Amino acid sequence: MAGGASFALLYALCSIRYKADQVVVGVAINLLAIGATRFFLKLLFHSSANSPRVPGFSVAETGSGIRALAHNPLIWLGALSIPAVAWVLYRTPFGLRVRAVGEHPGAALSVGVPVARVQWIAVALSGAIAGMGGAYLTLDQHQFTDQMTAGRGFIALAAIIFGRWDPPRIALACLLFAAAETFQIRLQGVAFVPAQFVEMIPYVLTIVALAGVVGRAVPPAALGKTDE
Repeated sequence: MAGGASFALLYALCSIRYKADQVVVGVAINLLAIGATRFFLKLLFHSSANSPRVPGFSVAETGSGIRALAHNPLIWLGALSIPAVAWVLYRTPFGLRVRAVGEHPGAALSVGVPVARVQWIAVALSGAIAGMGGAYLTLDQHQFTDQMTAGRGFIALAAIIFGRWDPPRIALACLLFAAAETFQIRLQGVAFVPAQFVEMIPYVLTIVALAGVVGRAVPPAALGKTDE
């Protein structure tokens, strides 16, 4: 979480403080993170692919279905976070400020909302939450593997667009993409289906889903814009 928040603060420094293009900064930090993980893998563990396994540390017992739900508290934490985030966003003064800054930062500033501060806090929180997801992925595998996320961060971005920036809808979009991921894992044992086509399923579904939504989804008005 600290790592995710740190990279998010770097993003905020570039895009909020120095008014850099948000897309360019995002791509640059993504490339920086890829290079940094490989560098520190080599520096600390003398490997360019994997960190050493930690067999005695686990967040949950191995299992599937109901058993996995019973033994994995992070699943319940993730489920509870959906109404919690929706409540904060739609029912609290902070959430009102976040939405106001996202729609019209100039108008928010005119009524006394500290726009830059709200942006910094929102970006830092989003980075910390994303870092928690990455930490869980590492802990569940007992080690870090280069490229283990396999582009899931971009699928998460697609889920936000598909869910039209609404937490409950985004959660449903995530479940849809997760079902596609599970489906392709189940198909990997089928001999007559090429593995490459099976692994494409989640990404193809993402493209198909976005193709029907992008033209109709209305993002926050100030999304991607630099507040002057």
